[in-house]
Amino acid sequence: MYQEAVDPVIQGLDEPCPSSTCQNHVATTMLTATRQSLSDHTIGKDPQAVRTGQRQRLSTEEATRWADSFDRLLSHKYGVAAFRAFLKTEFSEENLEFWLACEEFKKTRSTTKLASKAHRIFEEFIDVQAPREVNIDFQTREVTRNNVQEPSLSCFDQAQGKVHSLMEKDSYPRFLRSKIYTDLLTQTQRRLS
Repeated sequence: MYQEAVDPVIQGLDEPCPSSTCQNHVATTMLTATRQSLSDHTIGKDPQAVRTGQRQRLSTEEATRWADSFDRLLSHKYGVAAFRAFLKTEFSEENLEFWLACEEFKKTRSTTKLASKAHRIFEEFIDVQAPREVNIDFQTREVTRNNVQEPSLSCFDQAQGKVHSLMEKDSYPRFLRSKIYTDLLTQTQRRLS
């Protein structure tokens, strides 16, 4: 769903930093890509805009609403893209990737795919020494390990809740104060002038 908006934002972030100021490079790359993304993609499904070929852009009002709640940020594809880019600067994007993987997992309707998806998510994010291990306590890890043995759509709920809470209390406030977010707001306001 939000992959089309995310790809341009993230695309330039995997390149090596040209100098020792990696965070500035990531922020600059993200802003450039976000500007392009915001001008190139349609937001929502406004039939009039689709019929006439007009593209809606992220409004200052919508970007400002991201500060109302963490869940509002996560419900907006450009919000997710901006937050992901911010987490990359902090080397903690695995938290958002895990949360998104859980959201996608909950949409699984095939019982045959449920087990393989559950094991893949567990091995990638939950297991000790996983390639993108999220920071959860031992008890939550063990509960999740047991849940994955007989997977259901809710087998990651406890771990996902812990990671959501961690991002909301820790990363989200820093995101709202970050140069990435403030520059994004400034950019949307400039378009109105």
